[in-house]
Amino acid sequence: MQSKDKIIETIRSGQAVLGMELGSTRIKAVLIDTDKTPIASGSYDWENQYVDHIWTYDIDEVQKGVQGCYRDLVRDVKEKYDVTLTRLAGMGVSAMMHGYLAFDEKDELLVPFRTWRNTITGEASKQLSELFQFHIPQRWSIAHLYQAILNGEEHVKDVRFFTTLAGYIHWKLTGQKVLGSGDAAGMFPMDTKTRDYHEKMLDQFDALTAGKGYPWKIRDLLPKVLLAGEDAGHLTEEGARFLDPSGTLEAGTPMCPPEGDAGTGMTATNSVAVRTGNVSAGTSVFAMVVMEKDLSRPYEEIDLVTTPSGDPAAMVHCNNCTTDLNAWVGLFKEFAECMGMDVDMNTLYGRLYNKALEGDPDCGGLLAYNYFSGEHITGFDEGRPLFVRSPESRFNLANFMRVHLFTSLGALKTGMDILLKKEHVRLDRMMGHGGLFKTEGVGQRIMAGAIDTPVYVMETAGEGGAWGIALLADYLVRREEGEDLTSYLEHKVFQDSRGTGLDPEPCDVAGYEKFMERYTSGLAIERAAVENF
Repeated sequence: MQSKDKIIETIRSGQAVLGMELGSTRIKAVLIDTDKTPIASGSYDWENQYVDHIWTYDIDEVQKGVQGCYRDLVRDVKEKYDVTLTRLAGMGVSAMMHGYLAFDEKDELLVPFRTWRNTITGEASKQLSELFQFHIPQRWSIAHLYQAILNGEEHVKDVRFFTTLAGYIHWKLTGQKVLGSGDAAGMFPMDTKTRDYHEKMLDQFDALTAGKGYPWKIRDLLPKVLLAGEDAGHLTEEGARFLDPSGTLEAGTPMCPPEGDAGTGMTATNSVAVRTGNVSAGTSVFAMVVMEKDLSRPYEEIDLVTTPSGDPAAMVHCNNCTTDLNAWVGLFKEFAECMGMDVDMNTLYGRLYNKALEGDPDCGGLLAYNYFSGEHITGFDEGRPLFVRSPESRFNLANFMRVHLFTSLGALKTGMDILLKKEHVRLDRMMGHGGLFKTEGVGQRIMAGAIDTPVYVMETAGEGGAWGIALLADYLVRREEGEDLTSYLEHKVFQDSRGTGLDPEPCDVAGYEKFMERYTSGLAIERAAVENF
């Protein structure tokens, strides 16, 4: 890391690079220096709402959150370095993937933002998957658009542009209706040979909707696809005020293509090369594996997407991960406060997570489901968080915490077993990042046991996607001629950082398999809870 004086000069001279990611529960900004090291950060907490059976974020809250996050970053810079942030060398925006933000010819939002968390497009997903012979997940943008068509929604005829959350923010900052390859692959299927939307499937979709009388073709509605390192426009005066209403931030900053959290997770963990993979575990959990070859057939549990450079990747995405686990930790916090104890949340998480390592390998016969919302991999349109035990179960704190950590990855393991056991996909390394991995060694060990593969976590794992999109912005403005993203990351970012690896413990692997037998057979209990509660 550079000296403080050097960092101050980097900021003053406008050489720092900014990355911002809009996650499910937190918006985070990271400022990096010319050594690619985070030097300041900002955040803004927010939460989705369930309104009229739709998971959404209010569009005004999106701008409020972006401004609040940037303001917090500026405050951090001022406190650490006594410098006012006015200029940037580069910038990038990322956000949770998929979903549906549709606009009319006046650029007005037509319906509330429909997020990735919704499982309301089952009919569209099924029909499009059959038409394309390519799995279209429910959360993909094209599934949301086609479901709106099937529903006969009035707004569809007025759609002139639709995009993801990252694409929306980038559009507001630059005026450019573009999207990075990784995020675009969550809107419509990609052709990894042309590194653009799949032409045959675009034609098939237009033929499918030809009799509806809509005044548009699907190509007209989608954002332009850009690869990592390509020019995605500059921060406009209007964009600078959107981000910083104080008027301090100058316009003109080059911006990289906006990406989804999958692409930034791959970047932040040096997992864009073939035979590398990463797991992002927070509110949702997903694994990305960059493949040597295509899968033998489509699987409903596996999404085929791309890296930010357009290379093919398999994605196992699950809607639920730590939400229910966090709720239980919150309950323990309430108990501690009720007993007159002042509790630090980081300490509480650390103690409870490490307690899980003392539990029985199979969680002592306990069973839990973390289904706060639906989970497509196991066939649920709705979810009910659930904890179950039998009279014979070993009910103690260690097993209780262990089962909630296990179930956080239960649906993910279902999909990963297809890749590793059925398709025999090979991995040189699997990197972990996100909130589940913040307590040293615990989430990492649980994950290694779940997939029977060594799992690595870097010191930067907690920085996550905001750092990843900052690196993509840095790649835009500082890469050498002909330097690809893999080489840039390998030789300029991670040359001295391989991370800390943990091999799977045989007892954890065996225990997880036993737990999964209980998990699979117990899905009938979860089904009954959804139907009756």
